[in-house]
Amino acid sequence: MVFQAPALMPWRTVLRNVTYGLEVQGVRLAEARNHARRYIKLVGLTGFEENYPHELSGGMQQRVNLARALVTEPELLLLDEPLAALDPLLRESMQQEIQRIWMQTGTTAVFVTHLISEAVYLGDRVMMLSERPGQVRELVEVDLPRPRPLRIRQNPRFREMEDYLWNLLLNEFNAVDHSRNGWTATHG
Repeated sequence: MVFQAPALMPWRTVLRNVTYGLEVQGVRLAEARNHARRYIKLVGLTGFEENYPHELSGGMQQRVNLARALVTEPELLLLDEPLAALDPLLRESMQQEIQRIWMQTGTTAVFVTHLISEAVYLGDRVMMLSERPGQVRELVEVDLPRPRPLRIRQNPRFREMEDYLWNLLLNEFNAVDHSRNGWTATHG
């Protein structure tokens, strides 16, 4: 699981934060360190193994968070808005990194985001959920080739998919009685 906030242990170095899951599984520390170094390299943090979280930028901390989740080689990786706290340029850079890492590892991932463009850029499928109780409103296949450069956002097909998802979202929003949330919506 990769959370919105990195939730790194401040008393542990990058290397020891990444080895944590393996240690909990009973892997010997020497073996865990060797394994963790591969994932530290994968996320682009070679040379920072002995740094502490407070010595890293927000994007670097999120890379440590991702390496920590991947090091146990899960069958399914859950990412709960892991880029939400990043500035727009760093967010786009991390989107490219996540795409590269997914392509290298082949790990199945569920990526939660509120940004439609991010969902289309990163996803193979975008699942639009309804208001509470959350149910699948629609599952949209993303038929754009990989790897996807950032400029794909200018592609007419990308924009078509983004517009389609926006319209789904607006229809869902307009169909909900927001007065129960303290919101007032006027229709017509």
